Amino acid sequence: MSTEITTPITQTEYTKEKKVGEGTYAVVYLGTKQSTGRQIAVKEIKTSEFKDGLDMSAIREVKYLQEIQHDNVIELVDIFMAYDNLNLVLEFLPSDLEVIIKDRSILFTPADIKSWMLMTLRGVHHCHRNFILHRDLKPNNLLLSPDGVIKVADFGLARAVPSPHEMLTSNVVTRWYRAPELLFGAKHYTSAIDIWSVGVIFAELMLRIPYLPGQNDIDQMEVTFRALGTPTDKEWPEVSSFGSYNKLQIYPPPSIDELRKRFIAASENALNFMCGMLTMNPKKRWNAIECLESEYFKEMPPPSDPSEIKIK
Repeated sequence: MSTEITTPITQTEYTKEKKVGEGTYAVVYLGTKQSTGRQIAVKEIKTSEFKDGLDMSAIREVKYLQEIQHDNVIELVDIFMAYDNLNLVLEFLPSDLEVIIKDRSILFTPADIKSWMLMTLRGVHHCHRNFILHRDLKPNNLLLSPDGVIKVADFGLARAVPSPHEMLTSNVVTRWYRAPELLFGAKHYTSAIDIWSVGVIFAELMLRIPYLPGQNDIDQMEVTFRALGTPTDKEWPEVSSFGSYNKLQIYPPPSIDELRKRFIAASENALNFMCGMLTMNPKKRWNAIECLESEYFKEMPPPSDPSEIKIK
């Protein structure tokens, strides 16, 4: 699908009524599609901030959202230019998982968590089967529609799955959700980095506090390996060849009893599901299909109906 920008007539089709977010290069407005009355979000990207026009994150976001259409991925409704700024018209999603985790007045159940994980993994699986790595999965990039459906959002760091010899930057994914291969500075990696992020999000949903909150990149390694064990060449061949490996303290992996104490409400299948996603060796880490086929989703209670999850 092409990434051409629609004609200027389009901008009269949408209103921008209220600013709801602002970053370095973009402002997000709540608005309405005039012809239908549908509530939408307009992400206005300030192209004047870039010397050579648009930056790569804006181009990627447009490209991949046009390519990926799925119930569990945010919908790109339209694109238009106005006053030299690129405007992405997106479906309006009023909340996100970070807001829900932090708001202690919201009570949610194991069945609700299961529903959110199922929808998240369906969205992630759709990205992966279309050969796209998201590279920034975290609770506030998992948005909720008015009827409770989780949508994977913010594709600014996404990219196509690389060829085996292609070099990538390891400086991707928000730190607390960064897979160990990225912490080691790997230049080659796979969709396994997204699954690690989902595993950390699952732990955070169960605990209602961040699971691996490193204060900086060095501390992130310490926090991660202290919680989950330092990988060795036995389970991850050649992990010791990473330059920063020899500076690490070796921690043993947690026993199943230790994990049961950390995650008191988790079933054995839930712990197995989490451990599959938080496997150190990316080649042994579960993929999205293995996650979706986990016994965790088959045991009681069944996932909640998204529209019945009360988050108000």
